[in-house]
Amino acid sequence: MQSLVVFDLDGTLVDSRTDLVVSANEMLKSFGASALDEAAVASFVGDGAKMLVARSLKAAGLPPASLGDALAKFLEIYSGRLVETTRPYDGITDIVARAADDGVRLGVLTNKPIGPTFTILNHFNLARHFTWVIGGDGEFPRKPDPAGLQWIIGDAGGERSRTLFVGDSQVDADTARAAQTRFCLAAYGFGQARGIVSLRHGEFYARSARDVGAVVATI
Repeated sequence: MQSLVVFDLDGTLVDSRTDLVVSANEMLKSFGASALDEAAVASFVGDGAKMLVARSLKAAGLPPASLGDALAKFLEIYSGRLVETTRPYDGITDIVARAADDGVRLGVLTNKPIGPTFTILNHFNLARHFTWVIGGDGEFPRKPDPAGLQWIIGDAGGERSRTLFVGDSQVDADTARAAQTRFCLAAYGFGQARGIVSLRHGEFYARSARDVGAVVATI
């Protein structure tokens, strides 16, 4: 039975922090609000674009009633800068390619909408390695609901014990635990901006993106 490794996107495969922060602050400025601290905006990432915008509005003191317009404005701004500063973390491209060459089946499960997800993956020539890519605006509930991860496992004919989910946040840890898969914390990402993720027995810790390769090799 081949191993299955599923990755989160933002903060795990790619460092998209600056593009997300700048886009959120440009959106706020368009509504007459002041820009927020970079660390604060980064802490709003992880539950999808709608939650990022909602949290940004609240922090900026803007009314929640403007969420629909603000979300549309954010997506418009962000779509124009998806890869302005976003880059794969050092070593990720080689790790993914090597895993694919070794016969590891690969997927992506993110709360980011599927359109920008594919734009980023294609831009860095990563999409070709992933058999499954699930975004936050598809038929499955967003993480930490495990449905998307469970579907990938089922479609792959995989086993939970031989499935590794790699992510940088508590949302990702909760997803892996709910799906009863193995979990690797991408501690190099920005997903712990809202709080430190405490690992459980048997879970993995990747201090750098290159450490992910060593973890994948154990699955």
